[in-house]
Amino acid sequence: MKKKKDQPAPINAELFRQALDGVIPLPPSNRISLAQPLRRVMPRGTVISTHLIEDTLSDNDAGGDVPTEFLRSGMSRMTLRKLRRGRWPMQDTLDLHGFHSDAARKLLLEFLRDAAQHSLHFVCVIHGKGWQAGGKEGVLKSRVRHWLSQYSEVLAFCEAPLNAGGSGAVWVLLKAGGQSSNILDK
Repeated sequence: MKKKKDQPAPINAELFRQALDGVIPLPPSNRISLAQPLRRVMPRGTVISTHLIEDTLSDNDAGGDVPTEFLRSGMSRMTLRKLRRGRWPMQDTLDLHGFHSDAARKLLLEFLRDAAQHSLHFVCVIHGKGWQAGGKEGVLKSRVRHWLSQYSEVLAFCEAPLNAGGSGAVWVLLKAGGQSSNILDK
């Protein structure tokens, strides 16, 4: 049975106090806070900056299956395992929902360059699942993953777990200014 909005809400404060009588508060959390706060995700319709970024990424992907993970040659498989398990704290996120391919490529390049300049190592790129008719994968999903594999500062990427976007996002491990070895040891 639905409540009518006109009925006054019962006063629950006294009942709540009675229910909590004798409860001992939990001790403070022993969680580690992030070294720097996450930046806000770029909303739809964000205007792309006018300064030039060298665009060396190709849109010509194989057109086959979309890779769920990537590991730069010379990197240990253990690195990819740590990435999949979320070993490092997330430092930044880019949301490409609603962007066309050209705008998404420019934003991704700007984001990756900015992340490298700020020595970020672990970032998330949200591209969406983008299902097409006939069960094909989305264009942006396949292109973002193809672009990431072309970018020299990307050491590895993997599909995010279900609670972090699943197949609609990738977790990316960056070299970030040649300091990749010390982050991988952690």
